[in-house]
Amino acid sequence: ITYSADHSQVDLQLNKKSSDDNKGKSSGDNKGESRNDKSNQSRSQFTDSETENRRLFIKKMMKFAWDGYVKYAWGQNELSPISLRGHFANIFGSYNTGATIVDSLDTLYIMNMKEEFKMASDWVKEKLNFNQMGSASVFETNIRFLGGLLSAYALTKDEIFKTKAKDLGDRLAKAFNSKTGIPYGRINIASGAAISGSSAVLAEIGTMHLEFAYLSQITGDKSYLNKVQNLRAHLNKITKPNGLYPNYIDISSGNWISQSVSIGAMGDSFYEYLIKSWYLSGGKDKLARSMFDEAMKHIIEKLVKKSWSGLTFIAQSNYGSTENRMEHLACFSGGMFALGAKGAPKKMAAKYLNLGKEIGKTCHESYIRTATHIGPEVFRFGLGKDAQSSYSGEMHYILRPEVVETYFVLWRITQDKKYREWGWDAAQSIEKYCKSKAGYSGIRNVYSSSPSQDDVQQSFFLAETLKYLYLLFSDNNVLSLDKWVFNTEAHPLPTEI
Repeated sequence: ITYSADHSQVDLQLNKKSSDDNKGKSSGDNKGESRNDKSNQSRSQFTDSETENRRLFIKKMMKFAWDGYVKYAWGQNELSPISLRGHFANIFGSYNTGATIVDSLDTLYIMNMKEEFKMASDWVKEKLNFNQMGSASVFETNIRFLGGLLSAYALTKDEIFKTKAKDLGDRLAKAFNSKTGIPYGRINIASGAAISGSSAVLAEIGTMHLEFAYLSQITGDKSYLNKVQNLRAHLNKITKPNGLYPNYIDISSGNWISQSVSIGAMGDSFYEYLIKSWYLSGGKDKLARSMFDEAMKHIIEKLVKKSWSGLTFIAQSNYGSTENRMEHLACFSGGMFALGAKGAPKKMAAKYLNLGKEIGKTCHESYIRTATHIGPEVFRFGLGKDAQSSYSGEMHYILRPEVVETYFVLWRITQDKKYREWGWDAAQSIEKYCKSKAGYSGIRNVYSSSPSQDDVQQSFFLAETLKYLYLLFSDNNVLSLDKWVFNTEAHPLPTEI
């Protein structure tokens, strides 16, 4: 395999079959044109100099973020890029276990940052020790660490990543040792002892299926898949109030303990993993597909709304009353609905795609209605004030990826160039307002033209935000949506053929 200046081994691996399949076919919009027609070449995403320059710009952002972490926080979980030291977050446990390293593996590989990838891989092989982790969030450990290791294995086939992933999977599997099989929210990663209380969050328990299913696939051990399948069967069986999934469930009884419903925090990735489980299985997981379509039917009927100015949004529900607000987290749903169009019941396919586009537009509006052109954590809808925050505690941005994630998915599915333009505007704004001494920081007020920074470079910025932006300006065959599915931390896993 020969490396090009900016395209990684995975690019070439993924493109080889596509190029073989398309020999003699047109690469342009007009199927009758010659494959070598100059007008087609001018439209090629790889020969488009502006697109290539943008992709290189994103790669430079990754390089800057990574280098700051290496210099000032190597081996620690995250970087404080202003105070130039490691940042501690207890979601990762009591010790430094290199969250940014594991979370960045596939991004480094995809961007062909070979030296950096080798450095990260060597650290994983020599230093990553889950016995040091202590009490940690099962959800965060699963999506960042297990997801990161599985993706690294999928891309490289290096057995060390599979070995580490199985070690961690065996530890996380102990979270399911409850009477109902509903996993605990926190466990001691070293011992497997449950730490959390009696309730569980829908998004957390529903966001283990991709990782455990793929772990079963590569190890041949079906016990991981069985745990998440049993959990999903239980969630499918129990009655949903008004057809909606509440955000909290009792671990001991297996019954709902609230009637708050959200496609943002507490609910989001449960729905995401339903449609993505169907993708991962190559369309074989009929239960995941039917649960997704049924859940979306009720969400569309009861929570999807139009604002006074015509913006589509997904409201939150609390015991039957709705709140006209969306979170940045909920902006992932534009991409989710667009993905849901494939394989949907015929009358729903167009509706899903159109809804995805409308959500993408609304979330874009939340960005361009600020001084920074970066969107807030929460935005509301009301007379005279749409897609904007109302309270100071809602105005921050912590380097979240969900909006550019939706741009990426919508670009891949529709090929509408506006999504690339929207993504580029977001990237430039992040560079302008979030770049700090040795990395990137969140900002405290997106409505201020000179916002203060929060001094935290989240690991998901390298895992998700920069990866989605890079892929937005990459060829469609690089991690094709037909062949790869991204976990909720943007770690790609191969779909079954």
